[in-house]
Amino acid sequence: MLALPSTRFLLLFGESLPSSRLPNVSGKVWGQTRVRFVSRVNPDNEPLTLASLGFKSDFEKTNKNEANKIERPDVPDESPKSKSRGIGSNSIKAVKMVRVKKSLEIESAPFAAKSFSELGLPLLLLERLDAAGFMVPTHVQSAAVPTILKGHDVVIQSYTGSGKTLAYLLPILSEVGPLKKKSPNGEGESGKKKDIDAVIVAPSRELGMQIVREVEKLLGPEDKKVVQQLVGGANRSRQEEALKKNKPAIVVGTPGRIAEISAAGKLHTHSCRFLVLDEVDELLSFNFREDMHRILEHVGRRSGADPRGSIAKWAERRTIMVSATVPYSVIRAARSWGSDPLLVQAKKVMPLESVAPSGPVNILKPTSGSDSSMRTQAALQSLPPALKHYHCVTKLQHKVDTLRRCVHALDAKSVIAFMNHTKQLKDAVFKLEARGVVAAELHGDRGKLARSTTLKKFRNGEVRVLVTNELSARGLDVAECDLVVNLDLPTDSIHYAHRAGRTGRLGRKGTVVTICEEPEVFVVKKLQKQLGIPISACEFTEGKLNVIEED
Repeated sequence: MLALPSTRFLLLFGESLPSSRLPNVSGKVWGQTRVRFVSRVNPDNEPLTLASLGFKSDFEKTNKNEANKIERPDVPDESPKSKSRGIGSNSIKAVKMVRVKKSLEIESAPFAAKSFSELGLPLLLLERLDAAGFMVPTHVQSAAVPTILKGHDVVIQSYTGSGKTLAYLLPILSEVGPLKKKSPNGEGESGKKKDIDAVIVAPSRELGMQIVREVEKLLGPEDKKVVQQLVGGANRSRQEEALKKNKPAIVVGTPGRIAEISAAGKLHTHSCRFLVLDEVDELLSFNFREDMHRILEHVGRRSGADPRGSIAKWAERRTIMVSATVPYSVIRAARSWGSDPLLVQAKKVMPLESVAPSGPVNILKPTSGSDSSMRTQAALQSLPPALKHYHCVTKLQHKVDTLRRCVHALDAKSVIAFMNHTKQLKDAVFKLEARGVVAAELHGDRGKLARSTTLKKFRNGEVRVLVTNELSARGLDVAECDLVVNLDLPTDSIHYAHRAGRTGRLGRKGTVVTICEEPEVFVVKKLQKQLGIPISACEFTEGKLNVIEED
C-alpha cells in the first residue's frame, strides 16, 4: 500500500519509475503517469534550508570564516539506511528537490559571502574576476550562483543594478568554455565541439551587446571567440560565418535573429545546457511570441521532459529567467518552461509557487487593495536602495531648460533623460546643445552603428546628457550615471522603477528628478504613495536644488 502523508511537504528523491512497474494501488495510479518515491519528510514541518539540499559541504570547504558557515536545522539523521530506502532492493539516489511549498531560508552564508571564492567557482574564473576588479559578490550573486551550480532552474529577481547579469554568467562560465572546472581526472573536452552550450536571449540589441562585453571581460582577449553575438541589425552572413569558423560555446542575441539563424539550420542548440532569458517579462510580449516559441522548442530539452523519440538525444537544459519584477506572466512562463524553478532574491531562495504574483501599477487607474499592495511591492523590489527622488513643477515649454538647470545644480556628469515620444527627442537635444550642454539622442529608429557610437560616447563621458525613450529603461548599464530625469511621466510604477534603475547601480548614490506640469502633480503623488518613497518637491534657483516644504 503506498501512503502519501501530505502534499504540502514532500522532498522527492530518486529516479522516476514508470507507472507500469508499480504495484497496483486500488486499481489506480496516483496523480500522474510517473511517480517519485519519498525518501525523507520533515516531521516537524520546519522551513527547509539550502543546506538540506546539499549546499553545506561545498561551502565548508571554501569558507574559512566559521561565522559564515551554513547552519543546518535539526533534521532526521541521514544514516546509510535512511538514504537507501526504496522498493525491494533497488537503491535510490538522491536527486534535486521537486515541488516544495515552504520557503528555503538561509540565515548566513552564502548570502553573506565576503569573496567570490566562497561560491564554489573554479580557480581560473576567480583569477579573472579579480583581474576585472570584481572583489565582493552582491547579495543576489551570493544567492544565485550556488543555486544554479546545484542544477536548479531559477528565476532571478532583484532591483536594477544589483548584478543580476554576473549572477548567471558565473555559473555558466564555471561549466562552459576555457574557465570551467577541470574534471576529476584532469582531462579537458574530448573531441571538437560543434554545438552551443549556452544561449542567452535579450530583448534589445543594447542589452545583448552589453552582456557580450561582460563575458568578454571575464574571458580575456585570447578567448573572446568563445562568445558570439547574434543581435538584430548586424550582418547576418558574418554572424553565420563566425558561428561556423569559431564554434562558440556561448551565444548572446535577440529573439528574432536567434530564431532566424536557427530556422536556417546554422545554429545547433540541441545539446545546449543553459538557456537564459534576460528581462523575461519583456520577452513575453506579443512581438517575440513566435521567435520565443522556436527558441524554447529547439534549445536543449526541458528538465523532466519525456525523453522519447529524437528528443532523447538532446541535453537537459537549465532554464534561467531574469527580471526585476515577477508579474503573473513570468510565474506562469517559469512553471511551463522550467522544471520546478526556484525564485532567487537577495538573501532569499524559495519555491516559485510560494510567490504572490505581481505586476505593474497603472497610476491612472484605481486598483483593489490586495492587488495594489502586491504590485507596489514588486516595484519597490526593483528600485535601487540608494536613490533620492524629487519632482519639479514647470510649464511644458520650459521643461528642457529646467533639465539644463537641474544638470548644473546637481553638477551631474552622466545624465539620462526620458521622454515618451521619439519625435520629441531631437528637439530636446537641439535645445540643450544650443545652451552649451553636450547631448545626444538614442532610440530604436536610429541605425545600429549610430546607436552603438552614441552609447560609446556616453560611456566615455563625451556626451553629458543622453535623451532617450523606454528603449534604454531596461538593461542599459552605465555605472557612472548619476542622474535620471523624467521629462515625461512614466506610464506606471514599474516603468518609473526601471527608469530610476539606470542610476544608483551596485550601491552607488543616484538622483531621480521628475519634471512635470502643475496638472500632473497628482500623478507624482500617486506614484509616491504606491511606491512608498518620498518624491520631494523642489526648484532650481541660483544654481542649487532647493527642496520646497509641503503641507
